[in-house]
Formats: sequence, C-alpha cells, structure tokens
Amino acid sequence: MEPLTGMGVMALIGAAATIAGASEDLESDVGSQSNPNSQVQLAPQMMYPHRIFNKAISGEPPSNALICAIGGTIASVLISSGASAVLALTIGAILAATVHGTYSVTSYLGRSASQKRFKQPIYLDIVRSHVPVMMGYAFITTFCILVVAYLMTTVLEHPFSLPLLAFIWGITVGAIGSSTGDVHYGAEREFQNVEFGSGLNAANSGNIVRKAESGLRNGIDNSWFCAKFGGPATGIAFGMTVFLSGWITVVFDASQSDALGWASIIAGAIIVLLLIIWNRNIEVAARNAYGPYKQDEEAEVAA
Repeated sequence: MEPLTGMGVMALIGAAATIAGASEDLESDVGSQSNPNSQVQLAPQMMYPHRIFNKAISGEPPSNALICAIGGTIASVLISSGASAVLALTIGAILAATVHGTYSVTSYLGRSASQKRFKQPIYLDIVRSHVPVMMGYAFITTFCILVVAYLMTTVLEHPFSLPLLAFIWGITVGAIGSSTGDVHYGAEREFQNVEFGSGLNAANSGNIVRKAESGLRNGIDNSWFCAKFGGPATGIAFGMTVFLSGWITVVFDASQSDALGWASIIAGAIIVLLLIIWNRNIEVAARNAYGPYKQDEEAEVAA
C-alpha cells in the first residue's frame, strides 16, 4: 500500500475515532453510566431523590464492547452475504443501538424500583426523553467504531476480523470515556455545592446537586455541560490513541523488514514518553497558575 494512501486512511480513521469518543462520553453522561454514577445511585439512600437517569448497565468498557461487537457481527454477516459496506455498517449500528436502548430502559426501571423504600420515584417522562438520546449517541459511537474496524480490515489488512476489532475498540473507547470524560463530569457537575478541589467528604456522599439552571437537573443537563469540554476531550484522547497507534505501523511497515518493525516499536515508545512529559508539564503549569493545594500551602506556612 502506498504511504500516502495509508496516511489518508489513518486520517479518516482518526476522525471517526474522535467522533466515537465524544459521542460515547456524552451518552454515558445522559445515562449516568460513568464512574460518578455511584453517587447518583447512592443519593436516594441518603434521602436525596433526583431526576437523573441512573443506568449503569455495567462499566462503560464492557457495555461499549457489547454493542460494538453486536454491530460488528451483524455487519460482518451482511457483508459476507453480499450487502454493501455502508448498508451493513448502518444496520449493525442501528440494531446495536436498539439493544443498548433496551438495556437502558430495564436497568433504569429496575434500579429506581429497587429504591422505592427510599422514596425514589420512577419518572416515565425521563425514560421517554433520555432513552432516544442515548440510543442516538450509541448509534453514532457504534457506527464510527465499525467504520474504524472496517477500514482496518479491508484497507490496512489487519489480521483481526471486523467483529473482534470492533470489540477491542469498544472496550478502549469505554475505558477512555471512564478515565478522561469523568474528570469533567464528577465533582465539577455533581458536587458544585462544595469547594472545588476539596475532594468528596464522606458527609457529602450522595448529596449531589439536583437543581439545574432551569428546573430540576437531569442527565440531558449533564450532557449539555459535558459537551463543552468533557466530550471533546474524550474524543481527542480516543482519536489520538487510534491514530497514533496506527500511524507508526503505516509509516514503519513491519511487513517490509524486521528493522522497520523494531522502528515502529521504538517510535511508539518515544510517543508515549513525550506524552508523559507533556502531561507532567501541563500539571505543573496548572498548579503554578492556580496556586498550591491547601495542604501544601499549610505545610509551607508551618515550615
């Protein structure tokens, strides 16, 4: 394969992965499936009933792995039977989103019903308003992941099958959504009633902010908030992961020689090292710009 063709395909794959990462994070914010979901689930038990959609079918990685594997399997069967790739990928993503929506409804109703003793209502309007949004985000995520997997198998000639690649990238996008996206959804959104950077005191467990800018807060309010930074940050993180991991194998084609194979490994290690240094510099710059943490400041005064 020509290097320019490979780089063009990698650019398309990176763009699709960026969209998948952003939509995955926003879907988890609507359904409260990310790590802060534990506080949403705990809130009624602490006598704080709410209108936030409480889904958490499972962790984001296995949940996205499931729907991406379902979509990839359906698409692979349709392609092998003669259907066009675009139609197959679309149908696979639609059916995967339908499965995701079914699990979302049953998990919300089951969780809310189990908290009846804590006077947590079941809001049917929340089901009607939130589930279509989550299915839409799930469709976008699954479709983009299937595009990535399809291009890798057909153009880049990856040895793994389409369903297996979709499964792997589904786990990856869910893991990045949990690690990157949650930072901009947890304390910043659910605990705006406590001082920023103070951590979650045990006394505040479950005491989530339940009032939005207009009316009572719900999961769509969280998505609106996270679309400003958390979703795009997750998309960029996943897009960079997919693009850089494929870029080194396109530039240093290991199939040409063993030397190029070792060169790709070395290039990957250098990229990881540079990202670690970059991340450290950002952290130091942020701490210098916004001042030391209180415990650091108190320790300096005591010294």
